[in-house]
Amino acid sequence: MTSTTTSSLPGATLADRLDTQAHAQLARASSGLSPASALLAWQDWAVHLATAPGKQIALAQLAATQAQALGQYMRERLQAVPGHEQNLVEPPAQDRRFADPAWRKWPFCLWQQSFLLTQQWWDAATHGVRGVDPHHENMVAFWARQYLDVFSPGNQLPTNPLVLHRTAEELGANLVRGAQHLAEDLRQAAAGTAQETGFTVGRDVAVTPGQVVLRNRVMELIQYAPATATVHPEPVLLVPAWIMKYYILDLSPQNSLVKYLVDQGHTVFCISWKNPGEAERDLGMDDYLRDGFHAALDAVNAIVPKRKVHATGYCLGGTLLAIAAAAMARDGDTRLASTSYFAAQTDFSEPGELALFIDESQVSMLEAQMAKTGYLKASQMAGAFQMLRSYDLLWSRLVNDYLLGERSGFNDLMAWNADATRMPATMHSQYLRRLFLNDDLSEGRYPVGGRPVSLGSLTLPTFMVGTATDHVAPWRSVHKLHFLSPAEITFVLTSGGHNAGIVNPPVPTSKRHYQGLTREAGGTYLAPDDWLAAAPTVQGSWWPAWQQWLAAHSGEPVKPPRLGSSAYPAIADAPGSYVLEK
Repeated sequence: MTSTTTSSLPGATLADRLDTQAHAQLARASSGLSPASALLAWQDWAVHLATAPGKQIALAQLAATQAQALGQYMRERLQAVPGHEQNLVEPPAQDRRFADPAWRKWPFCLWQQSFLLTQQWWDAATHGVRGVDPHHENMVAFWARQYLDVFSPGNQLPTNPLVLHRTAEELGANLVRGAQHLAEDLRQAAAGTAQETGFTVGRDVAVTPGQVVLRNRVMELIQYAPATATVHPEPVLLVPAWIMKYYILDLSPQNSLVKYLVDQGHTVFCISWKNPGEAERDLGMDDYLRDGFHAALDAVNAIVPKRKVHATGYCLGGTLLAIAAAAMARDGDTRLASTSYFAAQTDFSEPGELALFIDESQVSMLEAQMAKTGYLKASQMAGAFQMLRSYDLLWSRLVNDYLLGERSGFNDLMAWNADATRMPATMHSQYLRRLFLNDDLSEGRYPVGGRPVSLGSLTLPTFMVGTATDHVAPWRSVHKLHFLSPAEITFVLTSGGHNAGIVNPPVPTSKRHYQGLTREAGGTYLAPDDWLAAAPTVQGSWWPAWQQWLAAHSGEPVKPPRLGSSAYPAIADAPGSYVLEK
């Protein structure tokens, strides 16, 4: 297992350095994607399909059946009474591209139905080929979808009824605006400047009052000012992921989880990770544990003495918390009152669609690229997420911006998403190898302080949140802590995705809902599908349920602690300086 990138190893040979340079140049030409990984996947699929005559016959029969059905559909549509048009095949429930009624009119209906049938055929062709490695199968299916999306009738000017109607209505003014938007975006890309979102950190988002009480090479720790006369005695420590800026938990006031907690009488601390550069290239997972979580916990203990802490981790911050909590349990450290995990994986055997970009070939190429820069560029991670949600994050915006001539507006969550961060080379390599490739944490091999930790030692009351449409941390993967830990676990599955499911304020107009169920300590394991069938559904936000859970695991209210202490004096107003680094 490598703990750092090849070129920085003391014993790296000339051959190692040459190979690293070659891989880095290849990564630059391929936008960081491994051509070898993609080629192996396609070869695996093609060779096995070539030696599967039964599959070939089935695909030929499917194509013939589809062609016959499409011909019959075309004849029926030409004779159909207006207003009684029926689709031959309906788009998948999550596919919103053809939801507008205009797509049911001739000839657009024929184009979208032909596209959907083609999509169905390629889905059948890329799945179920005997002998293909499952990872390769998923890769081939994914890249086939990406390729087909390029030719979707919704993404073309001549075949999109909404664009054609707008063009006729505005006599082409929409296309003029679209060309102006494209020119502006190209200028910004060439200059390396970010698109203006209209949201300023510290003015529009991340505005909950507080003080930075600790700053080190890894993070700043923010303590938020109390908003109530009394508070629950146990403070809450929020640990966000370092692949994102912390203020997703403190967006605009109406969407801020931090403000909600403070208003409910909790003393809240939050880690704000430093946006690393070349100087931080050698920071590893151990540094994020020691100078991140443990340094923050020491400060919280000093500012709020003799009180246990409700530790809460989001995404990779939750994985870090699980590692830290397991090490604390191993070492007899009892400073935590409970743990909460939001969209955080502890078992990476089924990590979701991100696994498409993580195999030995891909990781080796990333390591070579990071060896040159010292970090993973924010644009690369953003590009991976964009491909995973290509319609929402790419094609719909291109159509709106450049064909309809409508500048896509930003909300606070979208502005946060555009404010990307980098990742240190050593840490990212360790993260990918130890967690994603080797699954060391769930297998009991992950070392902290030179000794492995076990998730089976986690016995504190635990609250977990999974999100129903999560493409980063699938909820079934998050749920796996149920059979890894004997702790009392309250698990909540909320509507929404990895980010929008967590940013879930309780407002009267909310259309959100969640399911929740508590497994008592040492209780019987309930598999995900069985859990789904048993857990009752509640309308609204899950935030009140978590806050009530925290209150139930807290003592009687007390006077709020002061901001900072003699050992940890307030050094700056929130949101601090690290969150502003680009």
